Amino acid sequence: MAGRIPDAFLDDLVVRSDIVEVIGARVPLKKAGREFKACCPFHNEKSPSFWVSPDKQFYHCFGCGAHGTVIGFLMQYEKMEFLDAVADLAQRAGLELPREAQAPRDPGTADLHDVMSLAARFFEQNLADNARARAYVAARGIDAKTASGFGLGYAPDAWDALLKRFGTHDEERRRLFQVGLIVERSPSGERTEGGQRTDNGQRTDSGQRTDSGQRTEGGQRAAGFYDRFRDRLMFPIRDSRGRFIGFGGRVIDKGEPKYLNSPESPLFHKGRELYGLYEAKAARRDFKRLMIVEGYMDVVRLHQAGITYAVATLGTATTQEHLNKIFKMTSEVVFCFDGDSAGRRAARRAMENALALAQDGHEFRFMFLPEGHDPDTLVASEGAEAFESRLQSALPLSEYLVQQLSSEVDLGHDEGRAKLKDLAVPLFARMPDGIYREMVLERLARHVGMPAAALRKKIVAAGETARTAHGHSRADGGAPTVRGFPGRASAGRGNLLSQAITLVVHHPAAARLVQNAEALGSVNRPGVPVLKELLEQASGMQNPSTAMLLERWRDRPEYARLSELAMAEPMVAEAPAAAQELQMAVEKLLEEYGPGRRVDELLRKAEELGLNFDEKTELSLLLKAKGRPRAPT
Repeated sequence: MAGRIPDAFLDDLVVRSDIVEVIGARVPLKKAGREFKACCPFHNEKSPSFWVSPDKQFYHCFGCGAHGTVIGFLMQYEKMEFLDAVADLAQRAGLELPREAQAPRDPGTADLHDVMSLAARFFEQNLADNARARAYVAARGIDAKTASGFGLGYAPDAWDALLKRFGTHDEERRRLFQVGLIVERSPSGERTEGGQRTDNGQRTDSGQRTDSGQRTEGGQRAAGFYDRFRDRLMFPIRDSRGRFIGFGGRVIDKGEPKYLNSPESPLFHKGRELYGLYEAKAARRDFKRLMIVEGYMDVVRLHQAGITYAVATLGTATTQEHLNKIFKMTSEVVFCFDGDSAGRRAARRAMENALALAQDGHEFRFMFLPEGHDPDTLVASEGAEAFESRLQSALPLSEYLVQQLSSEVDLGHDEGRAKLKDLAVPLFARMPDGIYREMVLERLARHVGMPAAALRKKIVAAGETARTAHGHSRADGGAPTVRGFPGRASAGRGNLLSQAITLVVHHPAAARLVQNAEALGSVNRPGVPVLKELLEQASGMQNPSTAMLLERWRDRPEYARLSELAMAEPMVAEAPAAAQELQMAVEKLLEEYGPGRRVDELLRKAEELGLNFDEKTELSLLLKAKGRPRAPT
């Protein structure tokens, strides 16, 4: 998303946005030397471990690990999306957002948002005007205030009510079709989602026929459109900024499908969005947890009961993208499922997707309701207090994982225990390395009575195989790398490359004094392209800061590691000393891995074994570039 805004604008925005002022307006900061400190706003603590650096324009909590730029603080503290945080700071600084930030992601999406807004108001008005729909809402226990807060509506029992209102011209119909509000019928009359044929000419409430398809000269019906949602209670789906991006429709009487969702569109991607998240953020600023349920009605009834931290996926299993969005707001996720077999299957899928994010600081719990109940009916029958008390018995991910695996095998036999180990290996291989995975592994080993070492060995081997298959490698003997970024050093100041990158992150202004940095382009070494790009970026900034540099990398996989380096103790305190260290590091990298090393290799080979034609040509070019005598013939 950051890539949509020019780098120059972000640089200017960070310079004009004093991080101490922005954070100080929300958190009581105290001066501590060159920095400021406070009790962290993101976790409970008695002594301050939250530090703000005006030089770096960066904040960091040594307690919980929260860190970032002034933009990142607004995203974390105010639960803003990136563009919203940028817009807020721009308004504060008196800057006008560039066209790239104001424009929709794809051409025409601004018009599409307008279409969805008009449709939402149309459905909401129809609910107010239709006694039968209002009676259904009341029968489901939804009061008027809640219905209005969620923007509930009603799609009329007609094939073209929306189409007639908003689709009188070709361009209007095109936009309605783009967002999935209308469906195109084929000349042969394809069936609708509910299984009925679309060209049967059913009558509307007024008695007029509803199919607008005209007959061709051959007698066939011409293609036309019809409303996707008919005779359904409508649940508008909003993005984090409150814009309408899709709908869910529930049948009022009998019919199939019971729920019908908007299709994927330029606005709506069900694997990214969570129903009720906008309403949850509007209800409270700080979340102890978010609860994921399965249905629209569940979310609405829970919010009405005061459980305003409930959200729902949109006809799909919980994805890692969903979870990443949630973990920007809270550290705890509760999956709430019906107690039937379908709920158990959904829980298993949720567990599998959660494993990749199972680590310290992320808490997953699984809550199963009595069979025959869903959150909607249960909170209605026992009330919010009793419902929330069930959270105390929700299973942690580790316990649920062990129980689930154990339930799939017969542990009374060696064959069953061997099968459990085979089932566990791919699940544990998904989990990131760390203390949490080790604890779960030890727990599983004790539960089934097998040596933890043997189980660990097999899981580690499977994890290495998976990492290799996904393109991860190790650099300089360190930790696994991401797209060539150097791994964390095991001791001391880290390897030479990590040292150089850390120096640039801490002292971006020093990059201007580095000579021959462009020669790094000839070094074929993991991580060197990252260093070269950092040097180029910092050199091109007028008054570079750590925050300005990090914002260039926000949407890239290296961002997390660069942020970690920004939090570390600086290797040197002042920029002049940093420039000297950085120059030495670049020279050593070029000496060890650059063209000079290849020259020496070729010269040695020329003396000992001789060179072929290609090698002679390569050596000549290298020597010419370095201003040395020509290669031996």
